[in-house]
Amino acid sequence: MANILQFEQIPVQGEPHTQIIPTHSDGVPVLVKITDPSFEATGNPSNVKVIPAEYYDRFLSQEAKERLPSPIRSLFPLEDRPGMISLLAGKPSPTTFPFTALNFSVRSPTDPSQETALSLTSEELAAGLQYGPTAGLDGLISWVEGLQAFSHGRKQGEGWSVCIGSGSQDLISKAVSALVNDGDAILVESPVYAGVLPMFETLHCQQIEVETDANGISSSSLRSILESWPAGTPKPRCLYTVPYGCNPTGMTASVERRKEVLALAREHDFLILEDDPYYYVYYGKAPRPASYFALELEEPEVGRVLRFDSLSKVLSAGIRIGIASGPEPFITAINRHTSTANLSANGLTQSIVLKLLTSWGYEGFSTHTKVVSDYYRGRRDVFEAAMQKHLKGLAEWTSPEAGMFVWFKLLLSPPGGSATGAEEDSAAIIRTHALEKGVLALPGTAFLPNGRKTAYVRASFSLLGDADIDEALRRLGSVVAEARG
Repeated sequence: MANILQFEQIPVQGEPHTQIIPTHSDGVPVLVKITDPSFEATGNPSNVKVIPAEYYDRFLSQEAKERLPSPIRSLFPLEDRPGMISLLAGKPSPTTFPFTALNFSVRSPTDPSQETALSLTSEELAAGLQYGPTAGLDGLISWVEGLQAFSHGRKQGEGWSVCIGSGSQDLISKAVSALVNDGDAILVESPVYAGVLPMFETLHCQQIEVETDANGISSSSLRSILESWPAGTPKPRCLYTVPYGCNPTGMTASVERRKEVLALAREHDFLILEDDPYYYVYYGKAPRPASYFALELEEPEVGRVLRFDSLSKVLSAGIRIGIASGPEPFITAINRHTSTANLSANGLTQSIVLKLLTSWGYEGFSTHTKVVSDYYRGRRDVFEAAMQKHLKGLAEWTSPEAGMFVWFKLLLSPPGGSATGAEEDSAAIIRTHALEKGVLALPGTAFLPNGRKTAYVRASFSLLGDADIDEALRRLGSVVAEARG
């Protein structure tokens, strides 16, 4: 067994409400500054009832339980102790790095026609170029903690922490391996994001499909599954869901559905994996529904939501910055996985993103995401207008209120005719005839855990200009019309 280092609490001179306390974000103690004046010995500033850490032991997979802290990276925090001379890590000397400065320009969130020049300081550049903390750069971690308070009302001391990954899918993959054993049953909304299906399939999971509709995940379907679960058989410990602008359906779950799902999570003792890359790409007419992460504050206790955010859709897909927020034991498990897999997320992109975000502040970030969501609303409107023009009577769909996808059902049966299995298979149309016409889209079967046939299709409207959207749907309309005979 690895030695567990013990740290004392250290009051900060001149700051009576500030302490340095030990946490376990990297599988070992790490020094963290707490500045909330209401912070008490319990570490809970808002008196929210938090599920105790030991409760989560039953949720962790055997792999997570067997993975020990990195013997090197777990000691990194000690290098910052005053007077410490470290012979620890094989960090390359920064004197050999050829990079001496990094300057970049960004558009103003309030006036996109204006640009601001930003530069990394020598210290910021050095931090980005060197091996960094497994959980993420300290400054970015702090900024994200503030973002979760700003966006979701979650305060530090409520039993949760955050970590940074190489995109949210990196973190989701590590969370799944930390929570699911080979052959376990797992609840997944259906249709489901195709990117997670290989994760579940390689673990030979029994994927229990929960129905969805225009209001998102069906809580009644979920309740029926759980209440009819075979006696003596362990119930699933996790539910995977994409609550805003779901990929592929584009649907956003209503607040009522979310509250019902949270109540079921408490009643049947499972965790919610809230994959939320489109939270900041919501453009519905009604106010944005609260997240599961926020809504669980209304529950008798918090700690059943493991949330995943992504900056790919609002800043840049190529920077590969994802965020996991949730109960500390699970963040620890993710960090232990990272420490042995890829050490940390890209330090240089973390430094760039941190510089940008701190220059904007939370209000500036919010303003920017509003501009992004308005853009995608416009793309959706153009796409729907073209659908009305070319697919009316040939397809059915519900208008998305977030994200960048339309999920539509091809009406492949001739008018007045009866459907057949072949007629209800969009894959045969999309992968052959549509491709021959020069149109690429994804048949719905790619998003169904059991791969069954379906008449649905997923199309993205994020990149195309107006003319290309119109032409693509004209071609697709002609393909469906021919298929109907």
